[in-house]
Order: sequence, then structure tokens, then C-alpha cells
Amino acid sequence: MEIVLAKCDCCGLKEECTIEYISEVKENFEGKWLCGLCSEAVRDEFNRGNKKQYFIEMEEALKAHMSFCRKYKSNNPAVHVADGMRQMLRRRSGDLSTNSSSKKYTSRSITT
Repeated sequence: MEIVLAKCDCCGLKEECTIEYISEVKENFEGKWLCGLCSEAVRDEFNRGNKKQYFIEMEEALKAHMSFCRKYKSNNPAVHVADGMRQMLRRRSGDLSTNSSSKKYTSRSITT
């Protein structure tokens, strides 16, 4: 199983994922890879539109969320805190994985 680093097309958050998972997410979101938070936000936007008696397509929901992310990600301190936590957890999990010889995988970075 190959693990790659994928970057969210909305918020820019990077996550380690399998290639199969990345492909599955892209199929659901017009060929874009979204992190878990952004994918939930886009689904919520999509469902909210359909409940209001007008049909909103996934592409419209995706564009709305991407616009929101571009507007707020550069000056949002929560993004910086989340990034710091992610880095801390990655370092900590790296410490633990060196003790486990059964966990082996290839890691490489890709841009989606």
C-alpha cells in the first residue's frame, strides 16, 4: 500500500492518503481532492441547497466552498493552529512508528 501526501484543492491542508482513497474522493468532487473538513462542508452546502426547493449541483457547492476558503484561509489563525497540531502529531506518530517494525509503506509527495 502506497501512501502519498495530497493537498486539499480548497484549503490547502495536506494529508497522507492512499492513492485509492484520493481517486475515490476526486470521483465525488468533480476531479478535485478535498480534505475531510472541506468535503463535509461541500456536502452540507449541496444538501442545504436541495432542501430549499431549488437544485444545487455539486459543482456549484464546490465553487461556493472554494471561494469561501480563498477568502479566509490566508488570515485565519485556526488554519495555523490546525497545521501546527498536524505537524506535532505527525512527529509523534513518527516516533511511535520507529518502534513498530510491522508498519512499512512508501511515502511520496504529489500535488493534486
